[in-house]
Amino acid sequence: MARKKRKNRSKPAPLLLLIGGGITLILVALLLFNQNNDTPSSSTITEEIPHPEIARVSLDEARSALDSGTAILLDVRSAEAYAAQHIEGAINIPSTEIESRLSELDSRAWIIPYCT
Repeated sequence: MARKKRKNRSKPAPLLLLIGGGITLILVALLLFNQNNDTPSSSTITEEIPHPEIARVSLDEARSALDSGTAILLDVRSAEAYAAQHIEGAINIPSTEIESRLSELDSRAWIIPYCT
């Protein structure tokens, strides 16, 4: 008597569940990634500014004052950081030395300190 061969058909449901689950995980990961990389709103940026009570100077205002000779750029970082890189024309007085070296600055000039 001849035996009938049974065809081994795997059930498609587990495979479909695996594929669907994988796609779902990828979509969730992409959505979460996009939420974390959105451009911050102006309110977020404002909240992150340290010492908001200190007036900020725009680049245009600083450039205009420097070009007219009415301002001094003061780099308040360490001497090592200044030596590595600084804005051309800036004077270096580390923040820890400002009080003792204040006389080196023109009191009539607009002093624009920076530290980054």
